[in-house]
Amino acid sequence: MTELHYETALNLSSLLQRREISALELMRATLARIDAVNGSINAIVSLGETDDLLALASAADLQPRKGWLHGIPIAIKDLANASGYPTTMGSPLFVDTVAATDDIMVRRLKDAGALVIGKTNTPEFGLGSHTFNPVFGATKNPYDVTKSAGGSSGGAGAALATGMVSIADGSDMMGSLRNPAAWNNVYGMRPSFGLVPSEPSGDLFLHQLATNGPMARNPSDLAALLDTMSGYDPRHPLSVTQAPAYPEISDNVEPVRVGWLDDWSGAFQYEVGIKGLAQGALKQMSELGWDVTSLAAPFSAEQIWESWITLRSFSISMGLREIYDEPSKRVKLKSAAIYEIERGIGLRALEVHKASEIRSAWFRKAAELFETFDVLVLPSAQVFPFELNLEHPLEINGQAMDTYHRWMEVVIAAGLIGLPTINVPIGFGGANDLPMGLQLIGKRGSDARLLRMARAWHSATNENRERQPLF
Repeated sequence: MTELHYETALNLSSLLQRREISALELMRATLARIDAVNGSINAIVSLGETDDLLALASAADLQPRKGWLHGIPIAIKDLANASGYPTTMGSPLFVDTVAATDDIMVRRLKDAGALVIGKTNTPEFGLGSHTFNPVFGATKNPYDVTKSAGGSSGGAGAALATGMVSIADGSDMMGSLRNPAAWNNVYGMRPSFGLVPSEPSGDLFLHQLATNGPMARNPSDLAALLDTMSGYDPRHPLSVTQAPAYPEISDNVEPVRVGWLDDWSGAFQYEVGIKGLAQGALKQMSELGWDVTSLAAPFSAEQIWESWITLRSFSISMGLREIYDEPSKRVKLKSAAIYEIERGIGLRALEVHKASEIRSAWFRKAAELFETFDVLVLPSAQVFPFELNLEHPLEINGQAMDTYHRWMEVVIAAGLIGLPTINVPIGFGGANDLPMGLQLIGKRGSDARLLRMARAWHSATNENRERQPLF
């Protein structure tokens, strides 16, 4: 049997169900693994007290089985509420805020038997794809501790890669489930918007850019976790329902028509080595019998970008404006938050409407593409993991990045219109031989089929996962 800390979540579930291991034994192994590696990685924060966690596991051993996650430890991304744990969001303003209740996603995990042991690290307010904040510091890449683990689900990705947890939750507005998955050599999925409901608070109609989703070391665990997190919520007007994904997981996939979007006809810069890895992955897809076609840019990248930054600033500013309005709190906000808030509160209604018109036009064009292709493909990041002390890349191939997040532009085509997207690992490259991934992008509601494709990819590409992290 694989060491418990690198066992799959579904195998752990079977072992627990057959009582070949106990929840207490698994908890001890989990805490031992965290003790061994977290000091070097800084992926898990606000870890519970050892005695409390052991008591939680002992109680699980005595309780009727709740679901497939019964007795399996999990750490929750520090943007979501898990009762009894701090929800700092990486901000000094909330360092002493302890959640009294669970968010709906966390409650669903607990209802399936998961044991919450702590939180995973995130950038301040989840802004930027580099996990560092003034509360807990930076999360390091498990393949090179001088480099970033990505973000904003960087803590989750690094915890998965090093075997501190077997599954993890994350959230994704601008690649936050995809970029860190790519940089940590794991799987991360942004589901169809509305499949995993958010907390029904504040405005429930206007802001459709961010969603929660699953992360795992393999697509089967990813599918099972998605099924647990998803499901209709009558309190959320944009909540949707679809058939469970895990029962459809199989190595056998009907013929797949792949549209390779490359660099969007020159709009995206990629660090040297990324295109080579992507081309190698596309060759492997062809060897699987998938029909790969190179595509010219189907829509204006600059229009997508302008729509994105308008709607993103609009959304973020509405969430953080109360903090910004208090000068004593404003001074504690990171520069990226100030940038988004000041752009957002300065927008006129017509500007927001125009951005949504562009979003609508791109959605219609994408729908046409999916009449011909089953999946669209792009790299999951435009650079390899960068230096830990760098706030964000300032240039790619000599081309200056004009905002703190322009280097993440490759992820927004799917996120802007709520399409399901999975990062699949494609190997190692670049000057430092570090991980990279591809985005498999499907039409809305095709989550289960995307997971089947990812499973077929996983089964055919073991070499992408043979290299273990440093720990």
